[in-house]
Amino acid sequence: MEHTRGIKWIIRLSITILVLLCIYFFLQVSPLWLPVLQVLSKVAIPLLIAAIITYLLHPIIENAHAYGLPRPVAVLIIYLLFFGGIAYLITAAFPYVVEQLREFVENLPYIIQQIQQWSNLFERQISALPEGMQVQLADWMTGLEAQAESLGERILDTLGSIIGSFIYFIVIPFLVFYLLKDYQLIEKVAWYVTPKKWRKEGVAFIRDVDQSLGNYIRGQILVSMCVGLIAMIGLWIIGVPYPIILGLFIGMTDIIPYFGAFLGAFPAVIVAALHSWQMLLFTVLLIFILQQIEGNILSPIIVGKSVHLHPILIMVALLIGVETAGILGLVLAVPVLSVVKVVLLHLRTNLLNH
Repeated sequence: MEHTRGIKWIIRLSITILVLLCIYFFLQVSPLWLPVLQVLSKVAIPLLIAAIITYLLHPIIENAHAYGLPRPVAVLIIYLLFFGGIAYLITAAFPYVVEQLREFVENLPYIIQQIQQWSNLFERQISALPEGMQVQLADWMTGLEAQAESLGERILDTLGSIIGSFIYFIVIPFLVFYLLKDYQLIEKVAWYVTPKKWRKEGVAFIRDVDQSLGNYIRGQILVSMCVGLIAMIGLWIIGVPYPIILGLFIGMTDIIPYFGAFLGAFPAVIVAALHSWQMLLFTVLLIFILQQIEGNILSPIIVGKSVHLHPILIMVALLIGVETAGILGLVLAVPVLSVVKVVLLHLRTNLLNH
């Protein structure tokens, strides 16, 4: 018995060493496969975006088909409405967005100067605090100034990358159309490719992920669009400069639970404070009303409790996300946590059954 156990440990150790050697060799030859990986990643980006859009639009097509509309007609109508609406919004709003971005970049030195003045005033106010706290607050203000100074460059870099990726805007609509049209065929291929012993568990897993994740993503996108639109209108009525840009930013950051409200409100509050305390007061009031509408009306009705996650788990996931991937980590934290939850539940179920 002991001899057999010793042989098993030797085999496991040998396999572990062999795997580590393979990984080491694989890393040593990285100059050979890294260029191929970079090309594949560029090809995978439009495919991934198209797959996400297809995943979001497919339930709408199924609902339209359930009401008697032929599937090809439903695909064509939803496709044209989605991409036609996006094209119309881009062509209608693009001149205003470009104009406001130009004004913002031109006024950025003045904004940075004002932030530096506030920083100097803040440093004088905290001079009575303990030395350690003064150092921490001074470091925080220095980082804030550095972020403000690099904001213009990052905006221009982002616009340049968007223009440089223009080919994606051409390819993605075609990919989405064929993915929507052949959705059932793709499902059949996936079914036959999957080994028979995994099919039942695989279908249950995908169904649970879809129920937990799909409704949340679709609902959160719709809520963010509503919040962004209301913010644009509210900022425009108040008279805050750059209402389209600031409203878009508020809408995009609203996707992030808890932290998104503060991230989205910060630029609008800063811009309003540069003009007058009255505008600042009205902007803060608008943000407060907006958060009440989002938290008490839009989210409960549209999103509900689709992810069924405790707020503490969401907060921990957000902290891990921001530490590992910054803003992108904040956006992906809750979806990833939802998938991890489903995976753990299925693993527990399978282990108990076996």
